[in-house]
Amino acid sequence: MTSTADTATGSAAAGPVAGAGQPPVAVPPAPGRPGRGPRVRRRSVTTSRAPLFLLAPAALILLALVVYPLVRLVVISFQEYGLRAIFTGQAGFAGLTNYTNVLTDASFWPVILRTVVVTASMVLGTLVIGMAVSQLLTRLGVAMRTVVSVVLVLAWAMPNVASSLVWQWLFQPFYGVLNWLITQMRVFGDHTQDNWASHPAQAYTIVLTLVIWQAVPFVALTLYAAQSQIAPEYYEAGALDGATTWAMYRAITLPALAPTLLLVTILSVIWDFNVFNQIWLLTRGGPEDSTLTLGIWTFVKSFVSNAYGQGAAIAVISTAILGVLTSYYIRRLVRSGEEDL
Repeated sequence: MTSTADTATGSAAAGPVAGAGQPPVAVPPAPGRPGRGPRVRRRSVTTSRAPLFLLAPAALILLALVVYPLVRLVVISFQEYGLRAIFTGQAGFAGLTNYTNVLTDASFWPVILRTVVVTASMVLGTLVIGMAVSQLLTRLGVAMRTVVSVVLVLAWAMPNVASSLVWQWLFQPFYGVLNWLITQMRVFGDHTQDNWASHPAQAYTIVLTLVIWQAVPFVALTLYAAQSQIAPEYYEAGALDGATTWAMYRAITLPALAPTLLLVTILSVIWDFNVFNQIWLLTRGGPEDSTLTLGIWTFVKSFVSNAYGQGAAIAVISTAILGVLTSYYIRRLVRSGEEDL
């Protein structure tokens, strides 16, 4: 009896019995080694720097091909840099003299206005024709679409120097193919001796046509690729609502293509603003400087007049103008991307 009572008393003193309506007592874990917590897996130095190692080659190439030439260009624009500086390697500091000479030159503002007008004409023509060709691709069969796409890629991949030389041959007087075709039509008379590059309007026509012809394939294929990502259910719903093709294009296609259209606009502005080979090979900036743009003027100042400091100043001004022209579109592009998120 005594042992039984002592056992009961000891059990009661030890605490509540499990299963008697009381929650079990949590047993604390055994203490570990003092001064040590849970192990934290640390990234090795090599793993944490792996992205930097992967980006290093591209960064070095960008530094060598873009950053250094740009810095060197700005430095030359503040120097008296001519033939003497090329041979001796010594160029004196000119301050703002080169910029003053460029800004006070009688050709400066006409060249600026001409460059902006030519760029706007090229970009507008490229976008309009490119959008039309992209819509044509959506309505072709697979076989014909493949053929047209291959032709567009070949036209776009052709070097602009080679295509400019071919274009020059087409418009040559006496033996140019285009003059021969116009003469064979027997409607406009004999035009075999016409020199298209000797008249400002005709010179602009052949330059704009060549640049647009080279730029349309990129815009058309890019817009077609973007439009192919639009879900066909939207067009089916529009057709059920009785919407016309033009209404669906305005309400469905254009809003979906807006970011891509903005991107190709930015690229077209940059490329067309800096166009050089086509104008130089076809017209040399003539006749009477009527096709003299900033790119041609930079080349003439630098490599014809040997005024490399002024040529560098014109290039810096061109870069600044191009930055102003494209900054608005870049902000719009970034904003549209944030809205999509």
